[in-house]
Amino acid sequence: MNTVTRLFDFPYYQLKQYGSISDALVTKYNEVWIKTSTAEYIEKANAISRALLRLGIQKNDKIAIISTSNRTEWHIVDIGVLQTGAQNVPIYPTISENDYEYILNHSESHYCFVSDAEVLRKINLIKANVPTLKEVYSFNEIEGCENWKSLLELGKDESNQDVVEDRKNAVHTDDLATIIYTSGTTGRPKGVMLSHQNIVSNVFAGAQRIPIEAGNSKTMSYLPICHILERFYLYLCQFYGVSIYFGESIDKIGVNLKEIKPNLMTGVPRVLEKIYDSIYAKGLELSGIKRMLFFWAIGLGLRFQPYGANGWWYELQLKIARKLIFSKWKAGVGGNLEFIACGSAALQPRLARVFGAAQITIMEGYGLTETSPLVAINDLRNNGFKIGTVGKVVDKVEVKIAPDGEILCKGPNIMLGYYKDATLTNEVLVDGYFHTGDIGEIDAEGFLKITDRKKEMFKTSGGKYISPQLLENAMKQSRFIEQIMVIGDGEKMPAAFIQPNFSFIKEWEKIHHIAVGTTNQEIVSNPKVIARIQEEIDRLNKKFGNWEQIKRFELTPEVWSITSGHLTPTLKLKRKIVMEMYKDLYQKIYN
Repeated sequence: MNTVTRLFDFPYYQLKQYGSISDALVTKYNEVWIKTSTAEYIEKANAISRALLRLGIQKNDKIAIISTSNRTEWHIVDIGVLQTGAQNVPIYPTISENDYEYILNHSESHYCFVSDAEVLRKINLIKANVPTLKEVYSFNEIEGCENWKSLLELGKDESNQDVVEDRKNAVHTDDLATIIYTSGTTGRPKGVMLSHQNIVSNVFAGAQRIPIEAGNSKTMSYLPICHILERFYLYLCQFYGVSIYFGESIDKIGVNLKEIKPNLMTGVPRVLEKIYDSIYAKGLELSGIKRMLFFWAIGLGLRFQPYGANGWWYELQLKIARKLIFSKWKAGVGGNLEFIACGSAALQPRLARVFGAAQITIMEGYGLTETSPLVAINDLRNNGFKIGTVGKVVDKVEVKIAPDGEILCKGPNIMLGYYKDATLTNEVLVDGYFHTGDIGEIDAEGFLKITDRKKEMFKTSGGKYISPQLLENAMKQSRFIEQIMVIGDGEKMPAAFIQPNFSFIKEWEKIHHIAVGTTNQEIVSNPKVIARIQEEIDRLNKKFGNWEQIKRFELTPEVWSITSGHLTPTLKLKRKIVMEMYKDLYQKIYN
């Protein structure tokens, strides 16, 4: 492990440890999967480094990458940039032109790599307002834009490779490696500064918890690489010699899983909910004995506990269910998937149970961009797995709970600070501890449980504290509810904005022969739909105290999404923006 101290050491470690893996990085172009070996990966990264040096890149210069999909080129450029002592600034492709302009100016980026014509179009709109930006390179072939292959060509001449080596040797593990601008639910993005050591130490901590068969595994990468979870995970895969296949998009997860047949991957709760819902929907289409067996297996799955805790009779039934039903689930995701490392938001325990019953372990973890990201994760080994928690804290990271319940972290994974913002840095880094803004607790067995975001908790006018995430997570167990935001700060009662699951409601309409309308607006105005969702709210409200229960709600016809502005790129609610969007509904509820 000591041979890896900087991020660009990972591909070299892979080459030394496992030889040149033929499918180290694999991307689909024009319906064909194209493999890049470890040796080619390193060779091209060095060519990028040599080209950047010829362009005059200096240590600590910033280079941005904006890609709508995960792909081989991203990683080659990443290593090529880092080897020069410059920093990689990954940017979400779905943000506004104003945010592009802000981030490129704030980071003073000299060059920018883009994936496609749509990203290029946005950059061209603001390029004139970014004085430091010298050139834009595209991964796709786009007329009128320099292609990244021109840098490979420029770097073919190896005469300055010794300068690359000098630059590499001058990079220390505690040097800045990347600035990740958090999408944020409010205000301007914050530039999180992470050093090589921050991420490398976290990879080593994760390597002890995520069970991977080194040199003989495949993963499918589809979560945004600009997010620290996926980036950390892919460095971890390189360390373990895992073949990395890049999924085409979230929409094509099902197809890609069957093509790639991965052993493990990452996930976020919303995607896993979608996978579960699609499987459940297929069960509804069954009839007779097949339907009965399907829902019997689901019922078993919802009671699943690891380590055989339910006893021999349950385990015997589960064995039968796995053979008859759950084996088909597993085949539907490629047949080899064993582990899903899950983060970004709270996971519904029912998903952990049902997937676990199907022998696909969801390893729920916890972390933030500022913690590189891993703080804790569940691990089936050594009694380290507990449903409803985010697992035990990883090695070399210390967690303590403040008197108000806030989770505080200390360790080699904690960020250097926020770029150009000492005031904000000093607010969250106090006496060596990072103040996460999350509320949680550690149980007697050492498992960490997250209960809410400190800033998102609110008081009703009666003085009662409400944890919106707990309510929202419970309510989304209903198949009628796609998205929900609990409101009521300073009001007499909690209420909610709800985006119904329109596709499921259309299925419900067919099954029960109920006319609900053809447009989303007609559906949310339909008294039968409103009444049915009220039933779901009433049922789920029973899990909470009377003061916490959602007393009123309003349905919204819009589909909440990243592009519509409701959600961040990691599918979290932009609460202030959603509140502004539905201020009329807010008035309707509380006036």
